[in-house]
Amino acid sequence: MPSRPKSVWLRLLVLLLCLSMSGCGAYSFSGATIPSEIETISIPLVDDRSTNPFPALGNDLTDLLVDRFVDQTRLSLTTDDANADARLNVVVQRYSNEPTTVGADERATANRVTIEVQVEYLDQVNDEEFMSRSFTGSSDYSPDDDDVQGSEEAAQRALTDLADDIFSQATSDW
Repeated sequence: MPSRPKSVWLRLLVLLLCLSMSGCGAYSFSGATIPSEIETISIPLVDDRSTNPFPALGNDLTDLLVDRFVDQTRLSLTTDDANADARLNVVVQRYSNEPTTVGADERATANRVTIEVQVEYLDQVNDEEFMSRSFTGSSDYSPDDDDVQGSEEAAQRALTDLADDIFSQATSDW
């Protein structure tokens, strides 16, 4: 059997790669696929129903979610909740800050901030629910003289993880 030149194999590989990326839906480099009829998204301010010491927790999570859905997809953000093609509603249900490790002197040597949210993601074009589920994010920190700063930084890491998980789950289901 005669051998084929390398350029033929290269062309075949490029063709297969192009065909594999031309599946249904629109593709973005984040790996997110979005149905073609979804062009706008509304992300109302996250409703914080928890008892936490950080009044900006809902605002911070809202900003993180907007960054992901607008910067990593082709979606345009709109404040018109009723006429958006998709709407992402998020409620912070629970915030906790508890010791995870206790030392010999019965003092905490590590604490964990845990944030639980409920997410409802709606396709308002087809009047369908993309997703409805809860997510939990947590982060540990070492308590010291500045316990407030440590817990706030842990809360921010937990929020970042939550935003990543919500975005990943929401865009992988399409």
